[in-house]
Amino acid sequence: MTSTYERNVVLSSKTFDVVGTRPVRHDGHEKVTGAAKYGADLYPTGVLFGKVLRSPHAHAKIKSIDTSAAEKHPGVLAVVTAKDFPIKGGDQVIKVGEGTANIKYLQDAVMATDKALFKGHPIAGVAAVNVHVAEEALALIKVDYEVLPSVLTAVDAMKPGAPIIHPQLRTDALGDTKKDNPTNIDGHVLHKMGDADAGFKRADVVVEREFNTATVHQGYIEPHNTTVNWGRDGRVYVWQSTQGPFDIRDATAKILGLSDSMVKLTPLEIGGGFGGKFSPYGTPVAALLSKKTGRPVKIIMTRQEDLEATGPTPGSYIKVKIGATKEGKITAATAYMAYESGAYPESFVGLGAMAIFAPYDIANVTIEGFGAICNKPSTAAYRAPGATNAEFASETVIDEIARKLKVDPIDFRLLNAAKEGTRRADGPVYPKIGCVEVLEAMKNHPHYKAPLKGKNIGRGVAVGWWINAGLQSACTITVNPDGTCGLVEGSPDIGGSRTAISMQAAEALGIPVEDIRPQVVSTDEVGFTAGTGGSRVTFATGWAAYEAAQDVKRQMITRAATIWDVPAESLKMEKGVVMSKMDSELKMTFKHLAGELNGTGGPIVGRGTVDPKGVGPAFAGDIVDVEVDPETGKTTIKRFTVVQDVGKAIHPSYVEGQLQGGSVQGIGWALNEEYFMTPEGRMANSTLLDYRMPTALDLPLIDTVLVEVANPGHPFGVRGVGEVNIVPPPAAIANAISQAVGVRMEVLPMKPGAVMEAIWKSGKNGNGAKLASAAKAATATNGKKTTKK
Repeated sequence: MTSTYERNVVLSSKTFDVVGTRPVRHDGHEKVTGAAKYGADLYPTGVLFGKVLRSPHAHAKIKSIDTSAAEKHPGVLAVVTAKDFPIKGGDQVIKVGEGTANIKYLQDAVMATDKALFKGHPIAGVAAVNVHVAEEALALIKVDYEVLPSVLTAVDAMKPGAPIIHPQLRTDALGDTKKDNPTNIDGHVLHKMGDADAGFKRADVVVEREFNTATVHQGYIEPHNTTVNWGRDGRVYVWQSTQGPFDIRDATAKILGLSDSMVKLTPLEIGGGFGGKFSPYGTPVAALLSKKTGRPVKIIMTRQEDLEATGPTPGSYIKVKIGATKEGKITAATAYMAYESGAYPESFVGLGAMAIFAPYDIANVTIEGFGAICNKPSTAAYRAPGATNAEFASETVIDEIARKLKVDPIDFRLLNAAKEGTRRADGPVYPKIGCVEVLEAMKNHPHYKAPLKGKNIGRGVAVGWWINAGLQSACTITVNPDGTCGLVEGSPDIGGSRTAISMQAAEALGIPVEDIRPQVVSTDEVGFTAGTGGSRVTFATGWAAYEAAQDVKRQMITRAATIWDVPAESLKMEKGVVMSKMDSELKMTFKHLAGELNGTGGPIVGRGTVDPKGVGPAFAGDIVDVEVDPETGKTTIKRFTVVQDVGKAIHPSYVEGQLQGGSVQGIGWALNEEYFMTPEGRMANSTLLDYRMPTALDLPLIDTVLVEVANPGHPFGVRGVGEVNIVPPPAAIANAISQAVGVRMEVLPMKPGAVMEAIWKSGKNGNGAKLASAAKAATATNGKKTTKK
């Protein structure tokens, strides 16, 4: 396709000297030369290798574990089971990443006590001289299981008579815990605004549909890893690739019965996370093995372990009903949502319930959501957790109503779009937001105006919302004698944040960003900093760097005043120059003044700590063209444009990368990715050959438009940019498929078989009923769906 426009566009509303430029990233050289150190690169002296025995059953009582043969195996130095954990957790709840966890559940997730709750649940850990010996030892451990009935979806888990997974669990329904009713339902949310029934009565068009979405994984490149040394000083030293150094530190300490400060975590480079690297998994196991052996222990998961035993995003069932007048005004909307929590509570249905109608101003809304325990790995965050499932459902129905009313789908969304002052159904009133600006940029984009050519081609659009996070961050800046600055922060760098944070400090100081030397340090060396998640790092840690720079400025002005023997109030610092407000001859550059510090009172260190409240929610929209093969159901992405309100793009190249990366993950979620579970609860596609993530061969170039509606809650107008872009792709693709072949998709992934099922069901191929009947007959006889012409 010949391009006659800029593929990546920045719609700036304000410019700065450093912010908004595209410097070379500080960690670029180490990354491209292989010098950067990841978890697998660390080999401390005397290191042992740990492996974990995992349950072969989805749900089973552990009657006994015999580790005696493994302990005698040559080369094995230690074996641990749940009995070796020093304390048994109570009902204490702690924060872990973007969610919370009960300490007992957290302990049991690390190592099963009385029951295995999913295939892959850790049962025992071994430390040996190498991985092969450790694997041999695992085979010698004898576990006597009593296999129990399992349940794999939220809907099935909520049915009367479903196997109860946690006998002590009671539903926390709107703050009312009913203590006499064992259940698998771990959470219940209900949001009501206006009168939905009355709203539907005023509607001329009402559409109601049901949707099912499969479990999917974050698909980061680098598997989970940890190296732990239980030191002779009693402290636990951890080196790990993680999004949440303080989250892992605190969770590990609590599982081991230690105070938080007795664990020091040094974050290493991280090969992707997307919300999936906040839980400790093997870290407490490696710690106990290290304590037993007196040597450091390293555990690296295999890809199969990563897929089967770490946290995927929840599968879900959602029913959505929306009504609108013939003029295109939405009068009412309702949603029923059931999300899988996996083996332990936390389904993210609460966030899904916040997201499902968030892009719109609707007076009458009812949203009810449930989280349910099932025999899969515990759910973890995955880029805008809970929102993609939800807005796949709502944006599909929104599009269908627009088509029924014969209204342009973007015009329909504009007519109902949320604005500053709109109240969401869960309560908050929007501050300044960019939903309308995103939709207008989509409508004006050359992609949307380009004609569609060819058979079975369709174009779809959708928009998405994400809340974004603030939370706590800390940063210090040290001024060096040569005028450069060392910047210390605690946010693991996943997407170029070292540079984005440094750029905000450089902008505030008026110096080149190349003069800032950032480093991400251990939990001992920086103030508490929440994890790299929730699209918060450039917003919050960047703000901490801005405050540290302001502190440096104040001290530099005071120092210059001392040197010149003038009042500090008579001076100012602009663009890296300290100068008098009254005497134009009295000025000194930042670099010159830095060289004078040690002889005029000593070094200068600036500090900044924040817990910001001015978080700006984000909106993104997609335009996508697809071609669908009506004989096979294969969907090909022909063209893709993503538009997002970013507030202010600190480094536009990194922001564009976030938009493109999130879109690609959304495309994979839409078309291919799923946990294919057997009836016994085994993941049947636990390799990257069978768990089908998109490659470059599956994708067109993805065009980006950065809309900048400045967030008034941040010094530079920043909003989070990392997550909302994964929300609209499945709905936009579903809407494109509808235009291409005339069927509405109600499942994720929309794999070829699912598209063919929809075509057969609809009869859109002219022989649908007959083919559907033949397919069902084939399924009944040999388990495979086939068609006959």
